[in-house]
Amino acid sequence: MTATEVALLLVGAGALAVWVFLIVGRRGFWRADERLTEVPAPDAWPAVLAVVPARNEARTIALTVASILGQDYPASLSLVVVDDASEDGTADAARAAAGDDDRFDLVSGRPLKPGWTGKLWALEQGLARGAERMKEARYVFLTDADVEHDAGQLRHLVAKAEADRLDLVSLMVMLQCRTFWERHLIPAFVFFFQKLYPFPKVNDLRSRAAAAAGGCILVGAEALRRIGAFEAIRDRVIDDCALARAVKRSGPIWIGLTTASRSLRGYEGLGGLWAMIARTAFVQLRHSTLLVFASVLGLIVTYLAPPALAVAGIVFQAPLAALLGAAAWVLMAASYRPTLALYGESAWRALLLPVAAALYALMTIDSARRHLRGRGGGWKGRHYPPARRR
Repeated sequence: MTATEVALLLVGAGALAVWVFLIVGRRGFWRADERLTEVPAPDAWPAVLAVVPARNEARTIALTVASILGQDYPASLSLVVVDDASEDGTADAARAAAGDDDRFDLVSGRPLKPGWTGKLWALEQGLARGAERMKEARYVFLTDADVEHDAGQLRHLVAKAEADRLDLVSLMVMLQCRTFWERHLIPAFVFFFQKLYPFPKVNDLRSRAAAAAGGCILVGAEALRRIGAFEAIRDRVIDDCALARAVKRSGPIWIGLTTASRSLRGYEGLGGLWAMIARTAFVQLRHSTLLVFASVLGLIVTYLAPPALAVAGIVFQAPLAALLGAAAWVLMAASYRPTLALYGESAWRALLLPVAAALYALMTIDSARRHLRGRGGGWKGRHYPPARRR
């Protein structure tokens, strides 16, 4: 056996071992089956305060406002939209959508407070206004200004929180998946998120794993007070997961997938998707170049090596290496299939996951480059320094 054949066998064995571990040892993240199910209605429905931070969201805010005010929720509901220095008529669009509904309130955001990210500063202001309007609110519903919710979504969230005595319930909404690049990269993004934060593990109170998806979060008002509200995470760019971690330290949380809420945000080609990932990847990796190197290496071994080995094994007449690579590729494709099905995509696209992984590896490298040059962590014209260490 040549040195080349030995090297191919070692890489193939390693790649297959990785996928066996991911399939068996990551709490079945790949099944994409954590969904809200019908639970008994509470004896008394609690009051809910909804807070929406909005910065230059004139194109989508009307649908978001209408979907919240249109909830079939059987108890008191109040909505506060915080206009965060928008320059495109966001405030006017929100007012028009609300009409004369007295459950609606619009806050003109104050200038960004030092040490805060824009979204969290807006949420803090919205929470303060909401406390004045609805002191009795037991839950706070947080959603982005580009998400449209099914009329029953809030009712299902509250029923889940009440039935299981949860401090936080979050749903990953359906992201737009229409264009060529969205169809190729968005399901992969959702798959990677589930792999990084296995939902069954997050939902296990015994586990320290915590995650939330910012487009749809219901959090207990008492839990927010207990952690010091948004000031406790004021400098976090990945604010949803930071909130989940803070809440889970003292109470149970739950995260799942939904098709009843959908993002209205398109990504304007590969560039838009690239910017989304480059904004947060280096933050997720704790601003560590070592972790960037390890992550990229992991992506190569996990996603690129299997198809490469399947081909190389044939070229170099190493059938066992080719078999190992093909087996790992099949496991990869099989694990990706449920997420593709969630987005209505064909099964054959599962074979292209290595291509998506290669692009995400390049985005991760670019994220590190941008941050190291002082242009990372930016969103809508703002750029943030690395969060303080704890």
